[in-house]
Amino acid sequence: MKALSTYLPLLKERFKPDGIIINGENIANGKGLSDKEAHQLFKWGANVITTGNHIWENWKARPLLASEARVLRPHNYPAENPGRGYVSVVLDNGVLVGVIQLQGRTYMQSIDCPFKAADALLSTMQEQTPIILVDFHAEATGEKIAMGRYLDGRVSAVLGTHTHVQTADAQILPNGTAYISDVGMTGPYNSVLGMRTDVALNRFVYQTAHRYEAATDDIRIAGAFVCINPNDGRALGLEPFVHPSFNKGTIPQL
Repeated sequence: MKALSTYLPLLKERFKPDGIIINGENIANGKGLSDKEAHQLFKWGANVITTGNHIWENWKARPLLASEARVLRPHNYPAENPGRGYVSVVLDNGVLVGVIQLQGRTYMQSIDCPFKAADALLSTMQEQTPIILVDFHAEATGEKIAMGRYLDGRVSAVLGTHTHVQTADAQILPNGTAYISDVGMTGPYNSVLGMRTDVALNRFVYQTAHRYEAATDDIRIAGAFVCINPNDGRALGLEPFVHPSFNKGTIPQL
């Protein structure tokens, strides 16, 4: 929340977006999302909030998922769970935008097929708007790339989440879909994927459970700006960002 409150106004001034989608899966002290955080994100300008597999670890999220259509969970979980994984929203400029959230299955829960779930949703959503963005919450890069290729030309963007590390493969696919395997983490980068470094090291070194504790230092915001043709939904540009940017150093002279 600190990173968003500090840097989101700067990014809004830089990109001047018509709409904002925020993945809030880990915003409640590292696990899940509650009504309090969702209300603040909408107040700051979010049009849609997506989540992921960790949303189920915070029971405060369940009534929120059931009552707020703009807070999504991966659609390919069993339908008996609260919430849903798709929504259409009208932006301030009057453009209707569809947002879908799906979750991968490689190294994750054995839920319904995300590819077939995408097909079922698109058969209806494409009748409403050509502008559709997909948050694909998955562990395996190969599965993410496969989803990007599968949906190329049928959605405006496939934006990967879950692995916390922004990838270097941002591109416009041949049929006009913007793609990146992971948009990156917003939070403390002096950490191990947001967890206090000492706690994470204890887990790896001793191979026993240690209580999760979120880190607090080196706060940054990460994401991607997508430019879309409103007439046909094709992506015109994709620019990932991390703010403040990393100091990459200099290459020594050989």
